[in-house]
Amino acid sequence: MRERGGDVPIQVGDRDVLDISAAVGLPRDDLVANEDRLHAANIEIILDVVYNHTAEGDQLGPTLSLRGIDNASYYRLQPNDWRFHVDFTGCGNTLNMQNPRVVQLIMDSLRYWVLEMHVDGFRFDLASALARELYAVDRLSAFFDVLRQDPVLSRVKLIAEPWDLGSGGYQVGNFPVGWAEWNDKYRDTMRACWKGEGGIIGEFAQRLTGSSDLYNRSSRRPYASINFFAAHDGFTLADVVSYNDKHNEANGEENRDGHGHNLSWNCGAEGPSDDPGVRALRARQQRNFIATLLLSQGVPMLLAGDEIGRSQGGNNNAYCQDNEISWLDWTQGSDQRALLAFTERLVALRAAHPVFHRRDFFQGRPLHGSAIRDIVWLQPDGSEMTEQEWGHDHARALAVFLSGDGLNEVDGRGRAVRDDSFVLLFNADANPVTFTLPADLGLGAGELLIDTALAVTPPQLRVGPATPYELSGRALALIRFATRGQP
Repeated sequence: MRERGGDVPIQVGDRDVLDISAAVGLPRDDLVANEDRLHAANIEIILDVVYNHTAEGDQLGPTLSLRGIDNASYYRLQPNDWRFHVDFTGCGNTLNMQNPRVVQLIMDSLRYWVLEMHVDGFRFDLASALARELYAVDRLSAFFDVLRQDPVLSRVKLIAEPWDLGSGGYQVGNFPVGWAEWNDKYRDTMRACWKGEGGIIGEFAQRLTGSSDLYNRSSRRPYASINFFAAHDGFTLADVVSYNDKHNEANGEENRDGHGHNLSWNCGAEGPSDDPGVRALRARQQRNFIATLLLSQGVPMLLAGDEIGRSQGGNNNAYCQDNEISWLDWTQGSDQRALLAFTERLVALRAAHPVFHRRDFFQGRPLHGSAIRDIVWLQPDGSEMTEQEWGHDHARALAVFLSGDGLNEVDGRGRAVRDDSFVLLFNADANPVTFTLPADLGLGAGELLIDTALAVTPPQLRVGPATPYELSGRALALIRFATRGQP
Protein backbone atom coordinates (compact mmCIF):
# COMPACT_ATOMS: atom_id res chain seq x y z
CA MET A 1 0.00 0.00 0.00
CA ARG A 2 1.25 3.49 -0.79
CA GLU A 3 0.00 6.76 0.60
CA ARG A 4 1.03 10.38 0.85
CA GLY A 5 3.34 11.21 3.73
CA GLY A 6 2.52 13.65 6.53
CA ASP A 7 3.78 14.84 9.89
CA VAL A 8 2.63 12.77 12.85
CA PRO A 9 2.92 14.47 16.26
CA ILE A 10 3.13 11.88 19.03
CA GLN A 11 1.78 13.21 22.33
CA VAL A 12 2.55 10.46 24.80
CA GLY A 13 0.22 10.96 27.73
CA ASP A 14 -3.57 10.93 27.72
CA ARG A 15 -3.74 10.28 24.00
CA ASP A 16 -1.55 9.84 20.98
CA VAL A 17 -2.04 12.36 18.19
CA LEU A 18 -2.52 11.75 14.47
CA ASP A 19 -2.28 14.38 11.74
CA ILE A 20 -5.05 13.72 9.17
CA SER A 21 -4.22 16.62 6.85
CA ALA A 22 -4.01 14.24 3.87
CA ALA A 23 -7.41 12.69 4.56
CA VAL A 24 -9.75 15.69 4.25
CA GLY A 25 -10.85 14.63 0.78
CA LEU A 26 -12.89 11.76 2.21
CA PRO A 27 -16.71 12.04 2.36
CA ARG A 28 -17.90 13.60 5.61
CA ASP A 29 -19.58 10.48 7.00
CA ASP A 30 -16.54 8.33 6.23
CA LEU A 31 -14.19 10.86 7.79
CA VAL A 32 -16.26 11.21 10.97
CA ALA A 33 -16.52 7.42 11.24
CA ASN A 34 -12.75 7.12 10.89
CA GLU A 35 -12.23 9.81 13.52
CA ASP A 36 -14.60 8.05 15.91
CA ARG A 37 -12.61 4.84 15.48
CA LEU A 38 -9.39 6.72 16.19
CA HIS A 39 -10.88 8.26 19.32
CA ALA A 40 -12.04 4.82 20.45
CA ALA A 41 -8.40 3.72 20.12
CA ASN A 42 -7.35 6.70 22.29
CA ILE A 43 -5.85 8.61 19.36
CA GLU A 44 -6.46 12.33 18.90
CA ILE A 45 -6.62 14.08 15.52
CA ILE A 46 -4.79 17.28 14.60
CA LEU A 47 -5.86 18.98 11.36
CA ASP A 48 -3.28 20.92 9.34
CA VAL A 49 -5.00 24.14 8.22
CA VAL A 50 -3.85 26.87 5.81
CA TYR A 51 -5.63 30.16 6.46
CA ASN A 52 -2.80 32.50 5.55
CA HIS A 53 -3.23 32.39 1.75
CA THR A 54 -5.40 30.88 -1.00
CA ALA A 55 -4.79 29.27 -4.39
CA GLU A 56 -5.69 32.50 -6.21
CA GLY A 57 -2.08 33.70 -6.15
CA ASP A 58 -1.11 37.31 -6.83
CA GLN A 59 -2.68 39.82 -9.21
CA LEU A 60 -1.77 37.57 -12.13
CA GLY A 61 -3.42 34.50 -10.60
CA PRO A 62 -6.85 33.07 -11.39
CA THR A 63 -10.11 34.34 -9.94
CA LEU A 64 -11.56 31.32 -8.16
CA SER A 65 -13.46 32.53 -5.12
CA LEU A 66 -12.56 35.35 -2.72
CA ARG A 67 -11.05 37.62 -5.36
CA GLY A 68 -14.28 37.52 -7.31
CA ILE A 69 -16.34 38.26 -4.19
CA ASP A 70 -14.34 41.21 -2.84
CA ASN A 71 -10.63 41.34 -3.55
CA ALA A 72 -9.94 44.35 -1.30
CA SER A 73 -11.78 42.90 1.68
CA TYR A 74 -10.28 39.41 1.67
CA TYR A 75 -6.67 40.12 0.68
CA ARG A 76 -3.91 42.39 1.91
CA LEU A 77 -3.18 44.91 -0.85
CA GLN A 78 -0.30 47.32 -1.28
CA PRO A 79 -1.47 50.58 0.37
CA ASN A 80 -0.02 52.74 -2.40
CA ASP A 81 -1.33 50.59 -5.28
CA TRP A 82 -4.31 48.29 -4.77
CA ARG A 83 -3.53 46.41 -7.96
CA PHE A 84 -0.80 44.49 -6.12
CA HIS A 85 -0.96 42.06 -3.21
CA VAL A 86 1.06 42.05 -0.01
CA ASP A 87 2.77 38.67 0.14
CA PHE A 88 3.91 37.45 3.57
CA THR A 89 3.43 33.82 2.56
CA GLY A 90 5.47 33.25 -0.59
CA CYS A 91 2.28 32.19 -2.38
CA GLY A 92 1.33 35.51 -3.95
CA ASN A 93 -1.31 36.67 -1.48
CA THR A 94 -2.07 37.01 2.23
CA LEU A 95 -5.54 36.97 3.76
CA ASN A 96 -6.60 40.28 5.27
CA MET A 97 -6.84 39.76 9.04
CA GLN A 98 -7.74 43.45 9.43
CA ASN A 99 -11.22 42.65 8.13
CA PRO A 100 -13.58 41.18 10.78
CA ARG A 101 -15.43 39.16 8.11
CA VAL A 102 -12.17 37.37 7.24
CA VAL A 103 -11.60 36.57 10.90
CA GLN A 104 -15.20 35.36 11.17
CA LEU A 105 -14.74 33.12 8.11
CA ILE A 106 -11.70 31.46 9.71
CA MET A 107 -13.41 31.03 13.09
CA ASP A 108 -16.52 29.52 11.49
CA SER A 109 -14.33 27.08 9.61
CA LEU A 110 -12.42 26.08 12.76
CA ARG A 111 -15.61 25.57 14.75
CA TYR A 112 -17.02 23.40 11.96
CA TRP A 113 -14.02 21.09 12.13
CA VAL A 114 -14.33 20.77 15.91
CA LEU A 115 -18.12 20.55 16.31
CA GLU A 116 -19.07 18.67 13.15
CA MET A 117 -15.93 16.70 12.28
CA HIS A 118 -14.70 16.05 15.82
CA VAL A 119 -11.05 17.02 15.39
CA ASP A 120 -9.05 17.71 18.54
CA GLY A 121 -6.86 20.57 17.40
CA PHE A 122 -5.09 22.36 14.59
CA ARG A 123 -1.65 23.04 13.21
CA PHE A 124 -1.67 26.50 11.59
CA ASP A 125 0.47 26.89 8.50
CA LEU A 126 2.60 30.09 8.53
CA ALA A 127 0.76 31.20 11.65
CA SER A 128 2.69 34.46 11.94
CA ALA A 129 0.82 35.79 8.91
CA LEU A 130 -2.47 35.41 10.80
CA ALA A 131 -1.23 37.73 13.54
CA ARG A 132 -0.37 40.63 11.21
CA GLU A 133 -3.09 43.24 11.61
CA LEU A 134 -1.07 46.26 10.54
CA TYR A 135 2.36 45.06 9.46
CA ALA A 136 4.25 43.49 12.37
CA VAL A 137 3.31 40.20 14.01
CA ASP A 138 1.22 41.20 17.04
CA ARG A 139 0.59 38.94 20.06
CA LEU A 140 -2.44 41.13 20.85
CA SER A 141 -4.02 40.72 17.43
CA ALA A 142 -7.72 39.99 16.97
CA PHE A 143 -6.91 36.48 15.76
CA PHE A 144 -5.38 35.52 19.10
CA ASP A 145 -8.05 37.35 21.09
CA VAL A 146 -10.95 35.66 19.30
CA LEU A 147 -9.43 32.21 19.70
CA ARG A 148 -8.74 32.82 23.38
CA GLN A 149 -12.34 33.84 24.19
CA ASP A 150 -14.10 31.31 21.98
CA PRO A 151 -15.81 28.66 24.18
CA VAL A 152 -15.07 25.91 21.63
CA LEU A 153 -11.70 26.78 20.13
CA SER A 154 -10.05 27.82 23.38
CA ARG A 155 -10.36 24.19 24.55
CA VAL A 156 -8.60 22.45 21.64
CA LYS A 157 -4.92 22.05 20.84
CA LEU A 158 -3.40 24.97 18.92
CA ILE A 159 -0.05 24.45 17.20
CA ALA A 160 1.72 27.21 15.27
CA GLU A 161 4.18 27.05 12.48
CA PRO A 162 5.64 30.19 14.07
CA TRP A 163 6.98 32.02 11.06
CA ASP A 164 6.09 33.45 7.67
CA LEU A 165 8.14 34.97 4.85
CA GLY A 166 7.69 38.62 5.79
CA SER A 167 10.00 40.88 7.76
CA GLY A 168 9.90 39.95 11.45
CA GLY A 169 7.93 36.82 10.69
CA TYR A 170 10.18 34.42 12.59
CA GLN A 171 8.44 34.14 15.96
CA VAL A 172 9.64 30.89 17.56
CA GLY A 173 9.08 31.23 21.31
CA ASN A 174 6.84 34.30 20.99
CA PHE A 175 3.34 32.87 20.61
CA PRO A 176 0.90 33.42 23.50
CA VAL A 177 0.09 31.06 26.35
CA GLY A 178 -2.12 28.23 25.14
CA TRP A 179 -0.16 27.73 21.93
CA ALA A 180 2.41 25.07 21.11
CA GLU A 181 4.96 25.73 18.38
CA TRP A 182 6.98 23.86 15.80
CA ASN A 183 10.47 24.29 17.24
CA ASP A 184 12.88 24.45 14.33
CA LYS A 185 15.67 25.40 16.73
CA TYR A 186 15.36 21.84 18.00
CA ARG A 187 15.63 20.47 14.46
CA ASP A 188 18.67 22.55 13.54
CA THR A 189 20.51 21.93 16.80
CA MET A 190 20.02 18.16 16.72
CA ARG A 191 21.02 17.92 13.08
CA ALA A 192 24.14 20.00 13.66
CA CYS A 193 25.09 18.09 16.80
CA TRP A 194 24.81 14.61 15.29
CA LYS A 195 26.56 15.89 12.19
CA GLY A 196 29.52 16.53 14.49
CA GLU A 197 29.61 20.31 14.73
CA GLY A 198 31.26 21.69 17.86
CA GLY A 199 30.45 24.56 20.18
CA ILE A 200 26.74 23.75 20.47
CA ILE A 201 26.64 21.28 23.36
CA GLY A 202 24.95 23.91 25.55
CA GLU A 203 22.16 24.50 23.07
CA PHE A 204 21.84 20.74 22.63
CA ALA A 205 21.12 20.50 26.36
CA GLN A 206 18.51 23.29 26.12
CA ARG A 207 16.66 21.60 23.28
CA LEU A 208 16.83 18.15 24.93
CA THR A 209 15.16 19.48 28.06
CA GLY A 210 12.23 21.28 26.43
CA SER A 211 13.70 24.65 25.38
CA SER A 212 12.98 26.51 28.61
CA ASP A 213 14.86 29.49 27.16
CA LEU A 214 12.04 29.85 24.63
CA TYR A 215 8.93 28.85 26.57
CA ASN A 216 9.48 29.25 30.30
CA ARG A 217 9.69 33.03 30.03
CA SER A 218 6.04 33.16 28.92
CA SER A 219 4.96 30.68 31.63
CA ARG A 220 4.41 27.91 29.13
CA ARG A 221 5.27 24.27 29.75
CA PRO A 222 7.68 21.88 27.99
CA TYR A 223 4.84 20.62 25.80
CA ALA A 224 4.76 24.01 24.09
CA SER A 225 7.78 22.74 22.14
CA ILE A 226 6.87 20.51 19.19
CA ASN A 227 10.21 18.80 18.62
CA PHE A 228 11.09 17.45 15.19
CA PHE A 229 14.09 16.72 13.01
CA ALA A 230 12.15 16.32 9.76
CA ALA A 231 8.78 17.55 8.44
CA HIS A 232 6.80 17.48 5.21
CA ASP A 233 8.97 20.36 3.97
CA GLY A 234 12.65 19.49 3.64
CA PHE A 235 14.66 16.28 3.82
CA THR A 236 13.28 13.07 5.27
CA LEU A 237 15.36 11.51 8.05
CA ALA A 238 16.92 9.00 5.65
CA ASP A 239 17.94 11.85 3.35
CA VAL A 240 19.38 13.90 6.24
CA VAL A 241 21.96 11.11 6.68
CA SER A 242 22.38 10.35 2.95
CA TYR A 243 22.80 13.69 1.17
CA ASN A 244 24.96 16.75 1.71
CA ASP A 245 23.02 18.75 -0.88
CA LYS A 246 19.45 18.96 -2.14
CA HIS A 247 18.63 17.22 -5.41
CA ASN A 248 15.44 18.83 -6.71
CA GLU A 249 16.09 18.51 -10.44
CA ALA A 250 12.84 16.62 -10.94
CA ASN A 251 10.88 19.70 -9.83
CA GLY A 252 11.70 21.49 -13.09
CA GLU A 253 13.29 24.57 -11.54
CA GLU A 254 16.95 23.66 -12.18
CA ASN A 255 17.44 22.76 -8.49
CA ARG A 256 16.92 26.38 -7.43
CA ASP A 257 13.89 25.60 -5.25
CA GLY A 258 14.02 24.24 -1.71
CA HIS A 259 16.16 25.32 1.21
CA GLY A 260 19.94 25.12 0.76
CA HIS A 261 20.87 25.05 4.46
CA ASN A 262 19.89 21.55 5.54
CA LEU A 263 22.55 20.69 8.16
CA SER A 264 22.68 17.22 6.64
CA TRP A 265 25.62 14.81 6.27
CA ASN A 266 25.83 11.94 3.80
CA CYS A 267 28.08 9.78 6.01
CA GLY A 268 30.70 9.50 3.29
CA ALA A 269 28.80 9.02 0.03
CA GLU A 270 26.19 11.14 -1.74
CA GLY A 271 22.96 9.22 -2.21
CA PRO A 272 22.44 5.44 -2.31
CA SER A 273 25.51 3.42 -1.38
CA ASP A 274 26.49 -0.26 -1.27
CA ASP A 275 29.39 0.45 1.10
CA PRO A 276 28.70 -1.57 4.30
CA GLY A 277 30.43 1.04 6.46
CA VAL A 278 28.39 3.93 5.04
CA ARG A 279 25.14 1.99 5.36
CA ALA A 280 25.89 0.99 8.96
CA LEU A 281 26.72 4.58 9.93
CA ARG A 282 23.53 5.87 8.30
CA ALA A 283 21.46 3.31 10.19
CA ARG A 284 23.15 4.34 13.45
CA GLN A 285 22.56 8.02 12.78
CA GLN A 286 18.87 7.37 12.15
CA ARG A 287 18.68 5.55 15.48
CA ASN A 288 20.47 8.49 17.13
CA PHE A 289 17.90 10.96 15.81
CA ILE A 290 14.88 8.84 16.73
CA ALA A 291 16.19 8.08 20.23
CA THR A 292 17.06 11.73 20.84
CA LEU A 293 13.61 12.84 19.68
CA LEU A 294 11.69 10.37 21.82
CA LEU A 295 13.82 10.94 24.93
CA SER A 296 13.58 14.75 24.75
CA GLN A 297 11.19 16.84 26.84
CA GLY A 298 8.37 18.37 24.81
CA VAL A 299 6.14 16.78 22.17
CA PRO A 300 7.91 14.59 19.60
CA MET A 301 6.73 14.88 16.00
CA LEU A 302 7.78 12.08 13.66
CA LEU A 303 7.50 12.47 9.89
CA ALA A 304 5.49 9.57 8.46
CA GLY A 305 7.90 7.10 6.89
CA ASP A 306 10.95 8.11 8.91
CA GLU A 307 10.35 5.08 11.12
CA ILE A 308 11.02 2.88 8.07
CA GLY A 309 13.74 4.96 6.41
CA ARG A 310 11.69 6.62 3.65
CA SER A 311 13.78 8.54 1.11
CA GLN A 312 12.79 11.18 -1.43
CA GLY A 313 16.03 10.77 -3.34
CA GLY A 314 17.46 13.95 -1.86
CA ASN A 315 14.46 16.09 -2.92
CA ASN A 316 13.73 18.58 -0.12
CA ASN A 317 10.80 20.32 -1.82
CA ALA A 318 8.68 17.43 -3.04
CA TYR A 319 5.25 19.06 -2.66
CA CYS A 320 4.84 19.05 -6.46
CA GLN A 321 5.73 15.36 -6.85
CA ASP A 322 2.66 13.14 -6.67
CA ASN A 323 4.63 10.02 -7.53
CA GLU A 324 7.19 7.61 -6.06
CA ILE A 325 9.31 10.55 -4.87
CA SER A 326 6.73 11.64 -2.28
CA TRP A 327 4.66 8.47 -1.82
CA LEU A 328 5.09 6.34 1.25
CA ASP A 329 6.01 2.75 0.33
CA TRP A 330 5.23 0.31 3.15
CA THR A 331 7.31 -2.46 1.56
CA GLN A 332 9.92 -3.30 4.17
CA GLY A 333 13.26 -5.04 3.96
CA SER A 334 15.32 -6.10 6.96
CA ASP A 335 16.74 -2.60 7.50
CA GLN A 336 13.28 -1.02 7.49
CA ARG A 337 11.87 -3.64 9.89
CA ALA A 338 14.80 -3.13 12.26
CA LEU A 339 14.34 0.66 12.32
CA LEU A 340 10.59 0.28 12.84
CA ALA A 341 11.13 -2.10 15.76
CA PHE A 342 13.64 0.33 17.28
CA THR A 343 11.15 3.20 16.95
CA GLU A 344 8.33 1.16 18.48
CA ARG A 345 10.56 0.32 21.43
CA LEU A 346 11.42 3.96 22.04
CA VAL A 347 7.76 5.04 21.79
CA ALA A 348 6.78 2.39 24.36
CA LEU A 349 9.67 3.40 26.62
CA ARG A 350 8.64 7.05 26.52
CA ALA A 351 5.02 6.19 27.24
CA ALA A 352 5.97 4.06 30.24
CA HIS A 353 8.21 6.64 31.92
CA PRO A 354 6.93 10.13 32.86
CA VAL A 355 10.49 11.33 33.44
CA PHE A 356 10.72 11.72 29.63
CA HIS A 357 7.57 13.82 29.31
CA ARG A 358 7.50 16.06 32.36
CA ARG A 359 4.84 18.72 32.81
CA ASP A 360 7.34 21.23 34.22
CA PHE A 361 10.84 22.26 33.31
CA PHE A 362 13.80 20.89 35.24
CA GLN A 363 14.96 22.97 38.20
CA GLY A 364 18.51 21.62 38.54
CA ARG A 365 18.21 21.73 42.33
CA PRO A 366 17.10 19.36 45.13
CA LEU A 367 13.35 18.88 45.48
CA HIS A 368 11.17 17.52 48.31
CA GLY A 369 13.99 17.96 50.82
CA SER A 370 16.11 15.37 49.03
CA ALA A 371 19.78 15.82 48.32
CA ILE A 372 19.28 14.47 44.79
CA ARG A 373 18.58 17.04 42.07
CA ASP A 374 16.07 16.43 39.30
CA ILE A 375 18.78 16.74 36.62
CA VAL A 376 22.59 16.66 36.65
CA TRP A 377 24.85 17.28 33.63
CA LEU A 378 28.07 15.30 33.60
CA GLN A 379 31.31 15.20 31.68
CA PRO A 380 32.47 11.77 30.47
CA ASP A 381 34.79 11.44 33.49
CA GLY A 382 31.83 11.80 35.87
CA SER A 383 32.51 15.35 37.00
CA GLU A 384 29.79 17.96 36.58
CA MET A 385 29.77 20.17 33.52
CA THR A 386 31.29 23.60 34.14
CA GLU A 387 30.52 26.90 32.46
CA GLN A 388 33.88 26.65 30.72
CA GLU A 389 33.12 23.15 29.46
CA TRP A 390 29.75 24.21 28.02
CA GLY A 391 31.56 26.69 25.80
CA HIS A 392 34.33 24.43 24.49
CA ASP A 393 34.29 23.95 20.74
CA HIS A 394 35.67 20.42 21.14
CA ALA A 395 32.88 19.26 23.52
CA ARG A 396 30.79 16.67 21.68
CA ALA A 397 30.07 14.22 24.49
CA LEU A 398 28.16 14.52 27.75
CA ALA A 399 25.93 12.56 30.11
CA VAL A 400 22.73 13.62 31.84
CA PHE A 401 21.15 12.12 34.97
CA LEU A 402 17.34 12.30 35.14
CA SER A 403 15.93 11.64 38.60
CA GLY A 404 12.70 9.69 38.83
CA ASP A 405 12.16 11.19 42.30
CA GLY A 406 12.39 14.74 40.97
CA LEU A 407 9.17 14.99 38.95
CA ASN A 408 7.29 17.26 41.41
CA GLU A 409 3.98 16.04 39.91
CA VAL A 410 0.86 14.24 41.13
CA ASP A 411 -1.40 11.80 39.34
CA GLY A 412 -5.18 11.94 38.92
CA ARG A 413 -5.67 10.82 42.52
CA GLY A 414 -3.29 13.37 43.97
CA ARG A 415 -0.49 10.88 44.59
CA ALA A 416 3.12 11.87 43.97
CA VAL A 417 4.40 10.59 40.64
CA ARG A 418 7.61 8.58 40.88
CA ASP A 419 9.64 6.97 38.15
CA ASP A 420 12.88 5.12 37.61
CA SER A 421 16.00 7.23 37.19
CA PHE A 422 17.95 7.28 33.96
CA VAL A 423 21.33 8.30 32.62
CA LEU A 424 21.65 9.30 28.98
CA LEU A 425 25.08 9.16 27.34
CA PHE A 426 25.70 11.18 24.17
CA ASN A 427 28.76 10.96 21.95
CA ALA A 428 28.59 12.95 18.71
CA ASP A 429 32.33 12.64 18.19
CA ALA A 430 33.70 10.21 15.60
CA ASN A 431 35.83 8.44 18.23
CA PRO A 432 34.77 6.26 21.17
CA VAL A 433 34.44 7.90 24.60
CA THR A 434 34.56 6.15 27.97
CA PHE A 435 31.95 7.35 30.47
CA THR A 436 32.29 6.99 34.24
CA LEU A 437 29.26 7.58 36.46
CA PRO A 438 29.86 9.41 39.76
CA ALA A 439 29.26 7.61 43.03
CA ASP A 440 27.71 10.64 44.75
CA LEU A 441 24.45 10.30 42.79
CA GLY A 442 23.63 7.32 44.96
CA LEU A 443 23.27 5.00 41.98
CA GLY A 444 23.97 1.31 42.05
CA ALA A 445 24.30 -0.71 38.89
CA GLY A 446 21.84 0.17 36.17
CA GLU A 447 20.59 -1.76 33.16
CA LEU A 448 21.70 -0.75 29.67
CA LEU A 449 18.48 -0.35 27.66
CA ILE A 450 19.71 1.29 24.46
CA ASP A 451 23.03 1.64 22.67
CA THR A 452 22.51 2.94 19.16
CA ALA A 453 25.90 1.58 18.08
CA LEU A 454 24.72 -1.98 18.72
CA ALA A 455 22.41 -3.90 16.44
CA VAL A 456 21.18 -5.79 19.52
CA THR A 457 21.58 -4.48 23.08
CA PRO A 458 23.14 -7.16 25.33
CA PRO A 459 20.46 -8.39 27.76
CA GLN A 460 20.82 -7.40 31.40
CA LEU A 461 24.14 -5.64 30.87
CA ARG A 462 24.84 -3.70 34.07
CA VAL A 463 26.47 -0.26 34.12
CA GLY A 464 27.32 1.77 37.21
CA PRO A 465 29.95 3.84 39.03
CA ALA A 466 32.20 0.79 39.31
CA THR A 467 31.88 -0.16 35.63
CA PRO A 468 32.90 2.55 33.15
CA TYR A 469 31.15 2.26 29.79
CA GLU A 470 32.83 2.81 26.44
CA LEU A 471 30.40 4.38 23.99
CA SER A 472 31.28 4.16 20.31
CA GLY A 473 31.63 7.25 18.18
CA ARG A 474 28.37 8.87 17.01
CA ALA A 475 26.19 6.93 19.43
CA LEU A 476 23.69 7.32 22.26
CA ALA A 477 23.14 5.05 25.26
CA LEU A 478 20.36 4.89 27.86
CA ILE A 479 20.82 3.31 31.31
CA ARG A 480 17.91 2.66 33.70
CA PHE A 481 18.22 2.61 37.46
CA ALA A 482 15.06 0.92 38.78
CA THR A 483 13.58 2.73 41.75
CA ARG A 484 9.90 1.86 41.56
CA GLY A 485 10.03 -1.90 41.90
CA GLN A 486 9.97 -2.74 38.21
CA PRO A 487 12.07 -5.55 36.77
